[in-house]
Amino acid sequence: MNSKIFFILIAMVIQNNTFAQILEEIQKEARNQTGYALELCKHLHQNPELSFQEFESAKRMAAELKKAGFEVTEKVGGNNVVGVFKNGDGPVVMLRTDMDALPVQEKTGLEFSSTKTVKNQNGEVVPVMHACGHDIHMSVWAGTIHTLAALKEHWKGTLVVIAQQAEEVSGGAGLAIESGLFTRFPEHDYAMAYHINPELESGQIGLVGGPIFAGVETVEITVFGKGGHGAYPEKCIDPIVIASRIVLDLQTIVSREISPLEPAVVTVGSIHGGTRPNIIPDEVKMELTLRYYSDEVIEQVISAIRRICNAAAQMSGMPDDRLPEVIVLDEYTPPVLNNTELSEKLYGFASEIIGHENIVKTAPAMVGEDFGVYGRTPENIPICLIWLGSTSPELMQKLKAERKEPFPLHSPHLNPDYEKTIETGIKVMAGNVLGLMGE
Repeated sequence: MNSKIFFILIAMVIQNNTFAQILEEIQKEARNQTGYALELCKHLHQNPELSFQEFESAKRMAAELKKAGFEVTEKVGGNNVVGVFKNGDGPVVMLRTDMDALPVQEKTGLEFSSTKTVKNQNGEVVPVMHACGHDIHMSVWAGTIHTLAALKEHWKGTLVVIAQQAEEVSGGAGLAIESGLFTRFPEHDYAMAYHINPELESGQIGLVGGPIFAGVETVEITVFGKGGHGAYPEKCIDPIVIASRIVLDLQTIVSREISPLEPAVVTVGSIHGGTRPNIIPDEVKMELTLRYYSDEVIEQVISAIRRICNAAAQMSGMPDDRLPEVIVLDEYTPPVLNNTELSEKLYGFASEIIGHENIVKTAPAMVGEDFGVYGRTPENIPICLIWLGSTSPELMQKLKAERKEPFPLHSPHLNPDYEKTIETGIKVMAGNVLGLMGE
């Protein structure tokens, strides 16, 4: 045998043995961290905080970072916490968790259920629950950073992590960026996050390149009319009738104006008008949620909304200076578009950790997630969000036999398989970071 080929083969054997050893250490350290992360999760679950009120959660995440040896910066644009772990020359990888909970009264019956109530931004007392899995996200995040710190001799580079406020109301990511996430801290080469998915079994992950979460826009419409006595409709211009026509005509945007190959949703979620049955009001107010993946599609949808509103009012005889007012709110959530190349890399890393049979190619969802903001900056950072299966295989099998589905996200009955979900998340994310660092 040629001596050069011989030494190449020897090098490959050594490399493969080293990689196998690293995989074994990831598995071992993740198991070690799972018990601690599970107890952390129970604590966080019992102490949820609403968006922009994550004061204690932020303190706890900062404490976890300090314990793992990170440089910690708190209050980055609010309650956002940023940690940096420099470990020699190499890529800069960002890992995000969200922290906020929802105004939902828990009905799970768990021994560590939330019984907490707080005042919301309007001063109303509301119940609070981690009904979207952010308690698991924080626990996986903490377990991952402790695992990576323990295995620091196996990777080179810089780990930038953020515990983000206000994902549920889509404000935390933007405020973190505005406050210098990409300028005050090392420039990111990759950014990753995860979200639990009750439709997948614990032990599995969902991964897809391209669109995974939809963009979200909110539109407010004020329909004007000419009010008067309900007994004399001929002397009035009824904005309720105009609004009703608008609601029906809006349904034709997706079905008749947008290509069937382009996902889009137009939903009228709120409509208010009138005070008494015998009074025709002067105006009606409506609120819409729009979902999309393409910038061109959302522009087309908004243009069609304006046209339909104006046409309905003009048909009823409203003058041009009293046509409906259509306002697109400034707060919006862009779609989460997973970088295809990064997704393929993570598929390879995760396959080594949990086996390719436990990686599910998932379809895009029309729900929103503000992680997409990190990929919409001028830096054009490759991002990837991974679904983390959270329903136990035994429960999933039982539900399928009964032709039922798991409780969905935002349900007061949400019941994840906490321990296995957390362990899988730690293994996969630690493996992903080590894979990217070792490229």
